[in-house]
Amino acid sequence: MNRVVVTGMGAVTPIGTGVPAYWDALQRGVCGIDVISSFDVLASKCTLAAEVKDFDAAARLDKTTARKTDRYTQFALAAADEAMQDSGLVCGENISAEAIGVYVGSGIGGFGTLCAEHEAMLDGGSRKVSSLFIPKMISNIAAGNIAIRFGAMGPNMAHATACATASTAIGEAYRAILHGYADAMICGGAEASINPLAVAGFGNMSALSPATDRDAASLPFDVRRGGFVMGEGAGILVLEAYEHAAARGAKIYAEIVGYGATCDAHHITAPDPEGTQVARAIIQSLPEEVPAPQTIYLNAHGTGTPLNDKTETLAIKRAFGADAAKIHISSTKSMTGHMLGAAGGAEAIAAILALVHDCIPPTIHLETPDPECDLDYTPMRACHTAVNLALSTSLGFGGHNACLAFRKVVD
Repeated sequence: MNRVVVTGMGAVTPIGTGVPAYWDALQRGVCGIDVISSFDVLASKCTLAAEVKDFDAAARLDKTTARKTDRYTQFALAAADEAMQDSGLVCGENISAEAIGVYVGSGIGGFGTLCAEHEAMLDGGSRKVSSLFIPKMISNIAAGNIAIRFGAMGPNMAHATACATASTAIGEAYRAILHGYADAMICGGAEASINPLAVAGFGNMSALSPATDRDAASLPFDVRRGGFVMGEGAGILVLEAYEHAAARGAKIYAEIVGYGATCDAHHITAPDPEGTQVARAIIQSLPEEVPAPQTIYLNAHGTGTPLNDKTETLAIKRAFGADAAKIHISSTKSMTGHMLGAAGGAEAIAAILALVHDCIPPTIHLETPDPECDLDYTPMRACHTAVNLALSTSLGFGGHNACLAFRKVVD
């Protein structure tokens, strides 16, 4: 089987567009949450979100592409552009078009387009619905557009596992290369669902934080937590077979050494409070030789909901036993909000860069730890320490669990 490495990364996030800006903000503990600016929140009981700022699709892509794509696809394309440029891969030059594929998903897809076209129909009838409605809205179209943009003719899928989507896509892309179905994969997730209908839907099921203070809203592992804060963006990786990358002299960030995927089979929205299947996903992802626990970093799903955080704490204890207290953990959702189907992509990048730079990004605003969340969650400030294994967990509605494992490359 092939070894699989990361040779490119791209990010569009609420705390920075582009991987360097994103990583700088993560280290500094920048909060990307504020009052929603994309619509009037006067009638909304939830008024905060982590929006992507200063994103000009026409400038980053082109006017035609911007006009023909939903915001989630624009994020995906921008992040894929960065990741592919970073990787140095060019279809037909240093890789066969048939040997590179795309696994990029979305938890929801073109929600903004769906809302806009529904309003157009209500206002003017069926003739007012755009001919671009369907190809802008469907949740596979980001993967299709990325493949078209780069001429990638290998396997192409759009996984949808709710908030575990991007991690699932990266894990399945890893398996595709591991077993020889591709030499490289563009993979991850994108989401753009901060709109009145989505905020009302999540808010009315009591999933969102009702806080009005941006510094007291996304509070993973804190006793004050009361729900997640919606985010948006994209996180895209380029994975490549190690031998292929080494032969062309590619820059290698890390090796992906494991992927776990399980299901709680418990409830449509709530995690199984026992955390058994989350723990099993973590265990599945671990390499045969696990380094000392004090050199392990786990980027937690850490949504800031009452159920998730204590369940995830229990799952980590089940996976690592007594060593759970020694590993470094943080939730970058404290800064980015919950990017839904894109979360696992952005958080995989955070985990990889923690490994590269030996730096644990913080869980900001963690002032009053919940007694049931009693592990080392790196409160308030980044921690500079040796990292030899980086994990990233993602959990989704429907009971989907995924965990990715990365380590420094050893020749």
